[in-house]
Amino acid sequence: MTAFSEDSPVYLRLRGHIAAAILRGRYGAGDQLPSVRALAAEYGANPLTVAKAYQSFQDDGYVEVRRGVGMFVLAGAADRLRVAERETFITQHWPRIRDHIRLLGLEVDELMERERA
Repeated sequence: MTAFSEDSPVYLRLRGHIAAAILRGRYGAGDQLPSVRALAAEYGANPLTVAKAYQSFQDDGYVEVRRGVGMFVLAGAADRLRVAERETFITQHWPRIRDHIRLLGLEVDELMERERA
Protein backbone atom coordinates (compact mmCIF):
# COMPACT_ATOMS: atom_id res chain seq x y z
CA MET A 1 0.00 0.00 0.00
CA THR A 2 2.95 2.19 0.27
CA ALA A 3 2.40 5.13 -2.04
CA PHE A 4 4.53 4.93 -5.14
CA SER A 5 4.91 7.48 -7.87
CA GLU A 6 4.46 6.82 -11.54
CA ASP A 7 8.26 6.54 -11.71
CA SER A 8 8.26 3.55 -9.33
CA PRO A 9 8.76 0.09 -10.78
CA VAL A 10 5.48 -1.47 -11.89
CA TYR A 11 5.84 -4.45 -9.55
CA LEU A 12 6.02 -2.07 -6.56
CA ARG A 13 2.89 -0.27 -7.69
CA LEU A 14 1.14 -3.62 -8.11
CA ARG A 15 2.34 -4.65 -4.66
CA GLY A 16 0.78 -1.46 -3.31
CA HIS A 17 -2.58 -2.29 -4.91
CA ILE A 18 -2.51 -5.83 -3.52
CA ALA A 19 -1.48 -4.60 -0.06
CA ALA A 20 -4.32 -2.08 -0.05
CA ALA A 21 -6.80 -4.80 -1.01
CA ILE A 22 -5.60 -7.01 1.86
CA LEU A 23 -5.69 -4.11 4.35
CA ARG A 24 -9.19 -3.11 3.22
CA GLY A 25 -10.41 -6.67 3.70
CA ARG A 26 -11.03 -7.42 0.05
CA TYR A 27 -8.81 -10.47 0.57
CA GLY A 28 -8.89 -11.97 4.03
CA ALA A 29 -7.06 -14.84 5.67
CA GLY A 30 -7.54 -17.96 3.58
CA ASP A 31 -8.79 -16.09 0.52
CA GLN A 32 -7.32 -16.85 -2.85
CA LEU A 33 -5.69 -13.98 -4.70
CA PRO A 34 -6.45 -13.52 -8.41
CA SER A 35 -4.27 -15.56 -10.72
CA VAL A 36 -1.18 -13.94 -12.15
CA ARG A 37 -2.83 -13.77 -15.56
CA ALA A 38 -6.07 -12.30 -14.20
CA LEU A 39 -4.25 -9.58 -12.26
CA ALA A 40 -2.00 -8.85 -15.23
CA ALA A 41 -5.06 -8.38 -17.43
CA GLU A 42 -6.78 -6.19 -14.80
CA TYR A 43 -3.81 -3.82 -14.52
CA GLY A 44 -2.46 -4.14 -18.05
CA ALA A 45 0.82 -5.51 -16.71
CA ASN A 46 3.20 -8.20 -17.84
CA PRO A 47 2.47 -11.52 -16.04
CA LEU A 48 6.14 -11.74 -15.01
CA THR A 49 5.79 -8.38 -13.29
CA VAL A 50 2.72 -9.58 -11.39
CA ALA A 51 4.58 -12.76 -10.45
CA LYS A 52 7.40 -10.62 -9.04
CA ALA A 53 4.93 -8.64 -6.90
CA TYR A 54 3.32 -11.87 -5.67
CA GLN A 55 6.74 -13.37 -4.95
CA SER A 56 7.55 -10.41 -2.70
CA PHE A 57 4.40 -11.13 -0.67
CA GLN A 58 5.37 -14.79 -0.43
CA ASP A 59 8.92 -13.85 0.63
CA ASP A 60 7.50 -11.59 3.35
CA GLY A 61 5.21 -14.34 4.65
CA TYR A 62 1.86 -12.75 3.78
CA VAL A 63 0.74 -15.38 1.28
CA GLU A 64 1.38 -19.01 0.47
CA VAL A 65 1.35 -20.86 -2.82
CA ARG A 66 -0.62 -24.06 -3.08
CA ARG A 67 0.78 -25.87 -6.08
CA GLY A 68 -1.76 -26.26 -8.83
CA VAL A 69 -4.36 -24.25 -6.91
CA GLY A 70 -3.13 -20.68 -6.45
CA MET A 71 -1.93 -18.12 -3.96
CA PHE A 72 -3.70 -17.62 -0.62
CA VAL A 73 -3.55 -14.96 2.09
CA LEU A 74 -2.12 -16.32 5.33
CA ALA A 75 -3.72 -15.82 8.73
CA GLY A 76 -2.46 -12.65 10.39
CA ALA A 77 -1.19 -11.23 7.10
CA ALA A 78 -3.30 -8.06 7.32
CA ASP A 79 -2.09 -7.27 10.84
CA ARG A 80 1.56 -7.87 9.97
CA LEU A 81 1.21 -5.93 6.73
CA ARG A 82 -0.40 -3.00 8.58
CA VAL A 83 2.54 -2.89 11.02
CA ALA A 84 5.04 -2.93 8.15
CA GLU A 85 3.14 -0.28 6.17
CA ARG A 86 2.88 1.99 9.23
CA GLU A 87 6.64 1.72 9.77
CA THR A 88 7.30 2.54 6.12
CA PHE A 89 4.98 5.53 6.31
CA ILE A 90 6.54 6.88 9.50
CA THR A 91 10.14 6.43 8.39
CA GLN A 92 9.95 7.16 4.66
CA HIS A 93 6.86 9.19 3.83
CA TRP A 94 6.02 11.23 6.91
CA PRO A 95 9.31 13.17 7.04
CA ARG A 96 8.74 14.42 3.47
CA ILE A 97 5.08 15.20 4.15
CA ARG A 98 5.93 16.99 7.42
CA ASP A 99 8.61 19.05 5.69
CA HIS A 100 6.20 19.99 2.90
CA ILE A 101 3.54 21.02 5.43
CA ARG A 102 6.08 23.26 7.14
CA LEU A 103 7.28 24.68 3.83
CA LEU A 104 3.74 25.69 2.94
CA GLY A 105 3.08 27.13 6.39
CA LEU A 106 0.12 24.85 7.00
CA GLU A 107 -1.19 24.04 10.46
CA VAL A 108 -2.18 20.54 11.49
CA ASP A 109 -5.49 21.83 12.92
CA GLU A 110 -6.31 23.42 9.57
CA LEU A 111 -5.59 20.18 7.73
CA MET A 112 -7.69 18.15 10.15
CA GLU A 113 -10.60 20.56 9.76
CA ARG A 114 -10.48 20.13 6.00
CA GLU A 115 -10.54 16.35 6.46
CA ARG A 116 -13.71 16.57 8.57
CA ALA A 117 -15.47 18.86 6.10
